[in-house]
Amino acid sequence: MNFAFSEEQEQLRQFVRSFLEDKSPESAVREQMETERGYDQAVWSQMAEQLGLQSLIIPEEYGGQGYSFVELGVVLEEMGRGLLCAPFYSGVLATTALIHSGDVDAMKAYLPGIASGETIATLAFTEDSGRWDESGITMEASSGTNGYTLTGTKSFVLDGHVADLIVVAARTGDAVSLFTVAGDAAGLSPESLATMDQTRKQARLNFDNTPAQLLGTEGAGWDTLSTVLDLAAVALAAEQVGGAQCVLEMAVQYAKDRVQFGRPIGSFQAIKHKCADMLLEVESAKSAAYYALWCASELNDELPSVASLAKAYCSEAYFHAAAENIQIHGGIGFTWEHPAHLYFKRAKSSELLLGDPAYHRELLAQRIGL
Repeated sequence: MNFAFSEEQEQLRQFVRSFLEDKSPESAVREQMETERGYDQAVWSQMAEQLGLQSLIIPEEYGGQGYSFVELGVVLEEMGRGLLCAPFYSGVLATTALIHSGDVDAMKAYLPGIASGETIATLAFTEDSGRWDESGITMEASSGTNGYTLTGTKSFVLDGHVADLIVVAARTGDAVSLFTVAGDAAGLSPESLATMDQTRKQARLNFDNTPAQLLGTEGAGWDTLSTVLDLAAVALAAEQVGGAQCVLEMAVQYAKDRVQFGRPIGSFQAIKHKCADMLLEVESAKSAAYYALWCASELNDELPSVASLAKAYCSEAYFHAAAENIQIHGGIGFTWEHPAHLYFKRAKSSELLLGDPAYHRELLAQRIGL
């Protein structure tokens, strides 16, 4: 294991950062978060055609580049830094579900479209209860002569209102199974949700005898989904690290520039303490996220516990850094015109996504036998 990124990985970081600085400045973020779709189709296409980001972790035999979760983490860290408005993270959820389902036919059918950027995919497993564990999945799948149908509701589905492909978790008997549903399937009606974080769109999906295709083996859905959720937690931790680093830099720069009583406010002890605490937490979050990315790339036995550890710590570090950034900026940090609130809202929504820190600490305790 080596915590240092390779030269190729650092080049990838620079390419992605340069692209996002050009295509996803604050003005573009504000523009897209006000739209119903929530992303720029032209930028999405450029991400696929120029950088190949959508194909990053997809195996080469399915039209992808076959990179590891470490490279994905580098990309997500930069996306978190730039608050990119795009259905990328939701695509990561669907892609990992398809790959870990072991369903070769499904991978052949769907992964090439996701890799090219033509197919927007997402994962739908949470329901109105807001639970992230297996018991929160209550939707039932019915089997008939024409295959499976789904009836019920999925909530808090990332980019569900624009998805062309939806991987859905539902019960077949006492066990959970995974299914694929076309975005324009009969009986499927998406409903956009009002969210605090406008940079990441969510939807409520209503299913009414909606035709679905079984993904993988019937009854093995939770085994697949539990691995997918661990990988998703690691990916989200990497994104949180990018946002936390950005607000740290924003706060430190303002502390240098803002003059009060004839001296920069960064010279005052209280501001020094805030910046020092932020730096400690952000660097610690990086250590947790980077180690988790390595575990994810290796799919080793540590992944479940490290995923929960990274998600819990990075969530709190990002939220605290975003809040302190506002405090250091003072009055201007509370205004709509300043970007500080955009990161604060993303930090809060990411903290709750996939389960809050208390949930993951409890999960960690269970996984290590406490």
